Amino acid sequence: MPTNHEITTDPHLSLPPLTSLPGKTDGHNRALHTSDCHGLWHDAVLVVFSVGFVVYLALHTKKNVKKLCNRRSYIVISYYALLWLATLLNLAWSSLQAWQCSPGKEAAWNVLSLFTASGMLCLEISLLAFLLQEDYSTGLDALAHNFVVSGIVVGVDMLLKVIYVFGFGVPLFIDGAGSSNKVKWGLWIIHKLLLTAVYAFILFVHFSKWRDKLPPRPAFYNYIVIMFVVNAVALFACGLAGIGVGFGIWLYNLTDVCYHSFYLPFLYITFLADFFQEDDFLLENAYYSEMKDAGFFDADWD
Repeated sequence: MPTNHEITTDPHLSLPPLTSLPGKTDGHNRALHTSDCHGLWHDAVLVVFSVGFVVYLALHTKKNVKKLCNRRSYIVISYYALLWLATLLNLAWSSLQAWQCSPGKEAAWNVLSLFTASGMLCLEISLLAFLLQEDYSTGLDALAHNFVVSGIVVGVDMLLKVIYVFGFGVPLFIDGAGSSNKVKWGLWIIHKLLLTAVYAFILFVHFSKWRDKLPPRPAFYNYIVIMFVVNAVALFACGLAGIGVGFGIWLYNLTDVCYHSFYLPFLYITFLADFFQEDDFLLENAYYSEMKDAGFFDADWD
């Protein structure tokens, strides 16, 4: 009959190690996955600026809607509605950062990121289409021209992202995954390169003999310069990340935070704030005469 010592030391009766238990393994994997999340300050910055801008728009909604109804500028009405849509999507994106590192939430995060990025890109492209159109039509003609161009560009961009994210599994929108994925960074390099090239072209035209083809509004070119710098830095960061440099990933994340925190307020200040702040009797001053000649506002004023 075996002794107690022999029973406890029999290898056939020994218990499996704790690390092989399903519950422990799942908890360990989840802890590792959660460690890929951004820190508290990253999420706090995004949420604070997103909430602040939503509150600002909400406080001025009644006055802004009244002026839109009185002046009947179809272009500004469209941009204002699109701004609201992009702002709410950006608020949701900023508030739900934990989704990208939560098991089972990857698909929902990709969908939310896709629509948020497309909404902001639609605003960006439609403004570029306005700046680049040579014959400045007014009213519904300008509205149709701008949104047809931006709709085609954003539609193609969205389709390509859907194919790569959901078809090929490229983690375009998940920061903690695919840090060394060359396809991911290659796609972002192409995206940033195209935007940087367009902003560089507008700056070239502005300082050339063809500058009269562009709207005579200095604030536009402050916007163009800043967006050129941001996209050029993001392009540089994507290039570094693509060759495996950790600083490139950090720099890209920094530009992404700045874009989602400041772009929508910056766009509002540059293109819409003056429209809503001017008194009715000043609508025909030099600024709005220039804007009307450029085709940004409609010709029908009350």
